Amino acid sequence: MGIFDVKLQRVEDDSYEIEIGFDLIGKMIADLKSGMIMGVNKYVIITDSNCKEFYGDKMLTKMVEKGFQTELFYFEAGEEYKTRETKAQLEDKLLEKGYGRDTCIIALGGGVVTDLVGFLAGTYCRGIPVIYYATTILAAADASIGGKTAVDTPLATNYIGIFRQPDKIYLDIKTWETLPIREVRAGLVETIKHACLYDKDFFEYLEKNIDKIVNADNKVLDKEVCEYITQKNCQIKYDVVIQDEKEENLRQILNLGHTLGRALETLVEFKYNHGECVAIGLVYQARIANDLGYLDKADVTRIENLLKKISLEIEIPKEITTEILVNKMHTDKKSKNNKIRFVFMESIGKIKEFENGNFSTKVEDEYLLDVIKRVRE
Repeated sequence: MGIFDVKLQRVEDDSYEIEIGFDLIGKMIADLKSGMIMGVNKYVIITDSNCKEFYGDKMLTKMVEKGFQTELFYFEAGEEYKTRETKAQLEDKLLEKGYGRDTCIIALGGGVVTDLVGFLAGTYCRGIPVIYYATTILAAADASIGGKTAVDTPLATNYIGIFRQPDKIYLDIKTWETLPIREVRAGLVETIKHACLYDKDFFEYLEKNIDKIVNADNKVLDKEVCEYITQKNCQIKYDVVIQDEKEENLRQILNLGHTLGRALETLVEFKYNHGECVAIGLVYQARIANDLGYLDKADVTRIENLLKKISLEIEIPKEITTEILVNKMHTDKKSKNNKIRFVFMESIGKIKEFENGNFSTKVEDEYLLDVIKRVRE
């Protein structure tokens, strides 16, 4: 017997454009007309039930008018529908209609849509082109760069998925006008997180200007501020992902606040949305970092005050016990050898770096139980 060496070294170019603007459906259609996606003659718009009403039917009509062979599929809106079952139902529809590798999918919607549909596009026919048309603040901040796609299970969020870069992304700020105020507030949490982990000047900008996007009572959506935060989110995430696309170390810092936040999101059965849970996780990460001596109390207070300024809850719901919450944190993807790992700040705009250049560190269950109970009291 012998050994046959299979050498598959390759250099891949997964570069793509992110277009930021207002009312971009016409621009996307013009790009497709000019041959942006080669080898494609069929298009499927996949969206959720909310976005279908506001933008899906409009996009479908405009594409058909311009001569594109296009259909629209949709699923029920909500994180609870970002599942393997929903993905399978959509795949079955594509198969029934005979769609193959000459098809391009347009993921129209927020983070749930881009996560699920990006995963679908990466596995259907072993990969077909996909365009993200992001319609929420959360999607603009979180799905814009990085290529993470996934679905949830009853046990954990975002555990099943792939890294799959889109062919282009459109961030349509005009669509934010139709978001409920709750979604605007929660959508800003990933923006605040980016400032916390990477850019203290951006954090100060948000302290001064966040109420020009939303305040305690109303959406404001100042055009200049919305454009600025969208550009900053893209730049910060790019700076991190370009150094660590597959999350081997540095990219873990983008999970700031998510160890507790994702666990909470599952435990409340998505009654709180992703941004609302991450806001609480962000605050508790800061409080624990302060208890460990990493982060000044003054910085903790600034984070709390910024979140409260836009009427976000910062405390763990009373009905969720600390014991259940800590146990659920073991399902976080950073966990190793059944040890919970946290990303911590050492100041606003800077993440704590640990031994051997690691950006996350294990935290014992006993300590977490103690510190979270003390903080909650």
